[in-house]
Amino acid sequence: MVNGLNCGKDQDMILTCPQCETQYFAEDSTIGESGRTVKCAACGHNWFVSPEGGALPNTAAPAPAAHEVYRERVREQRRRKSRFASLLSWIVTASVFFALGVTAIIFRNDVVKIWPEAATAYRQVGFTVNRFGLEFSEIERSRTFNDTVPVVTVTGQATNVARSKVDTPNVQVKLKDERGNTVATRVSAITPRNLGKGQAGSFIVVLEQAPVESFKIELSFVDPDEVPVTPGPTAPAAADDSDDSVANEIGSPAE
Repeated sequence: MVNGLNCGKDQDMILTCPQCETQYFAEDSTIGESGRTVKCAACGHNWFVSPEGGALPNTAAPAPAAHEVYRERVREQRRRKSRFASLLSWIVTASVFFALGVTAIIFRNDVVKIWPEAATAYRQVGFTVNRFGLEFSEIERSRTFNDTVPVVTVTGQATNVARSKVDTPNVQVKLKDERGNTVATRVSAITPRNLGKGQAGSFIVVLEQAPVESFKIELSFVDPDEVPVTPGPTAPAAADDSDDSVANEIGSPAE
């Protein structure tokens, strides 16, 4: 086995490692008439050497030069770094979009206050939206007559369920018949003009000459800038900002 560089007068054969191209001197007698397998002392590669001093044909494909092996390793390292950078970029981008999505869902009421058109998109994906941060409570309805004029009176409270102080919107009352068609509408304001967290304001809406066929009422919050208070015999009030998606319906008419 040849495992190093030998220097002597009788050396007349040069062996070249096909793996790393390291060259060795060897005597013919060390190879023998039938050839032998030798091992490279530099890289540990084994190959068979024929008596003529060359490797047997087709025993192994020629290995690339050492500098080519090094270059390929560098290129592979660069490819791995590039793949890792791309993966990291996708992960960061996905995380940002996920965080934005979660924030948009958690704070959807605040988003709708700033951008009311977003309420439709939230409802389409199944999320309820309370643009104004208020909820109706203690709703009462009565039907009376002023001489021969039928009058429907609706009273109630609006409670602030938001995380901060809110300006009160207007309250819109619609009278509907048994088919669901609107037969009368009136808008009133909530007192006071703004409510702190957990506070409640009151409202009263009076609809004169209410059609006899009115079967139920529907209440909703409306923006004062979009739907002003209806002139008429309603209690004094004020208003400003909240959710037209919040609506209460009361069935059978009161006597």
